[in-house]
Amino acid sequence: MLLDVQNLRVSYGAIHALQGVSMSIERGEMVALIGANGAGKTTLLRTISGLLRPAGGKIVLHPSDNSTVELNSLPPHEIVRLGVSHAPEGRQVFSNLTVRENLLLGAYQSKSRQRTESDLERCFTLFPILNERSRQKAGTLSGGEQQMLAIGRALMARPALLLLDEPSLGLAPLIVRKIFQIIQTINAEGTTIFLVEQNARMALSIAHRAYVLQTGQVILSGNARDLLENPDVKKAYLGG
Repeated sequence: MLLDVQNLRVSYGAIHALQGVSMSIERGEMVALIGANGAGKTTLLRTISGLLRPAGGKIVLHPSDNSTVELNSLPPHEIVRLGVSHAPEGRQVFSNLTVRENLLLGAYQSKSRQRTESDLERCFTLFPILNERSRQKAGTLSGGEQQMLAIGRALMARPALLLLDEPSLGLAPLIVRKIFQIIQTINAEGTTIFLVEQNARMALSIAHRAYVLQTGQVILSGNARDLLENPDVKKAYLGG
């Protein structure tokens, strides 16, 4: 197991955003999290990556087979160092910096220039358009290109676990398909992925397993293909 979330509770004042969420991710998996707006999906990712503090429960990372680290009280940069990277909702690229500068910020903890250059090459292989745009300001990119940049920047830290928050948000269907193909490639190359996505059909079609979140609670979990055929999931999230 790579990540184990146990009875996680997160509140915004009187609002209980997560109410006892438990879930796990095995090394090498792609796990999807689906649910309606306001279900708590982004809150869960932000808590795993250290941007929010839980009111209760545990987030346990297993960086290697014989090591265990509780993430609850660690700052975000420490969690990145342990192997968890987050490509946030809304891309959040640094508009006034170039594509290359944005990518290099993802590798700010690396002390090896050779490793950083190797990681840049990997990003440019996955996203050739970023190589073409490497000297352009990130703010001049299209929405799809900015999404690729956000994912590339997260990959520059060489994560064991990549958290992706709504990578299809606001993008044309053709671009969405392209980005999802790249996400599958990243997973096939060995990076574990936790995918939060409103496009439930697309997410369930590429994930191994999935969880369904409703008002801060996990109401369903299982094999992603099985959930794709589940009548309740079809009715609530797949327009059927």
